[in-house]
Amino acid sequence: MIRYLSLEWLDALTAEVAASTELQTLAEQHTIGVTQVVTDGPEGSVSYHLQVGDGAAVFGAGAAYPEDVRMEQTWETATAVATGAMNAQEAFIKGRILLTGSQQKLMDAQPVFAALDTVFRTVRERTDYI
Repeated sequence: MIRYLSLEWLDALTAEVAASTELQTLAEQHTIGVTQVVTDGPEGSVSYHLQVGDGAAVFGAGAAYPEDVRMEQTWETATAVATGAMNAQEAFIKGRILLTGSQQKLMDAQPVFAALDTVFRTVRERTDYI
């Protein structure tokens, strides 16, 4: 098992995103840079990004550049959403995920996030959320 938000977890997702032909194909039609920041975790704050565009989808540690959207949430919220204990839409509505940047770009890139969910699902099976 790999620990949620660890470097090993980030590396696993980086490899899965790079191997996803669906994400790479979608990157020919969509452009977005998303930074995710998780605070109050066992090792402090962790940030990672998804950068999509020009036929490439890349996932990794740190902030997106350029950054179109930033999402910030606590460890508690992030683990609840990641494990399915909380719906992401509910977390947004309740203000548990702070969203800044272009909401329109986020909406336009929904096919990218649907494909990303498939990638996350493969890594979720190997992840320890404690």
